[in-house]
Amino acid sequence: MSASQKLVLASGSPRRIALLQQAGIEPDRIMPAEVDETPLRSEHPRSLAKRLAKAKAEVASAYLAEEGDTGGNFILAADTVVAVGRRILPKAEVAEEAANCLGLLSGRSHRVFTGVCLLTPGGKMRQRMSETRLRFKRLSRDTINAYLASGEWRGKAGGYAIQGLAGTFVVKLVGSYTGVVGLPLYEVIALLTGEGYKPRDIGPDGTKS
Repeated sequence: MSASQKLVLASGSPRRIALLQQAGIEPDRIMPAEVDETPLRSEHPRSLAKRLAKAKAEVASAYLAEEGDTGGNFILAADTVVAVGRRILPKAEVAEEAANCLGLLSGRSHRVFTGVCLLTPGGKMRQRMSETRLRFKRLSRDTINAYLASGEWRGKAGGYAIQGLAGTFVVKLVGSYTGVVGLPLYEVIALLTGEGYKPRDIGPDGTKS
C-alpha cells in the first residue's frame, strides 16, 4: 500500500470499526453515509443488502469529491439485512418493532445478508456478499421483555445484536459470525488484499502477521 492510499470506512458503526481493528486494520477516516434504506417493491433481501452497500460507498465517494479529495482512497461500505424467508425485518428504532422482530424470530430459522462494497483508488467497484443462517431458541415473553430493557436492539437489523445478550438466543449458526455483527471479515480482507491494500499487519494471504 502506498503512503498516499487511505482507507475510508463509509460507516459510523462502532462494531464495524472494532471488527476492522480486530483484523489489524485502522481506518484512516470514518465517514458515515446516510441512505434511504427502504426496500424496493418485491426486492430480495440479498439484493437489498448489495444495493445499500453500493449506495453507501457512492455517497461517501461523493462527499470526498465535494471536499476535493478525489484520489488515493479505498472506500469500504457494508449493509446488513435480516430476513425470514423473503420478509425483510426492519432496523428497530422503537421497542414495539424490536418486540415484533423477536417474536417472529423466536424458535425459527432466519438469514442474515451482509453486502460489502469496495471502491478503489483506480475507480473500480468490487462487491462481496455474506449469507448466514441462524436459528433462535424459543423466546419467552419475559426473555423478550428483558432484552428490550437492555436497549441493545436499537438501530439493529432484526431487532437484535448477536454480540450482546442476543448471543444466548442462538441455537445454530452456519456462515459468518462477523457478517452477522455487521462486517464479514473474510470477505472484507479478500476484497482489500485483492485490490492491493496491504496494511502492515496483514500478510499476503490475508492473515495477521
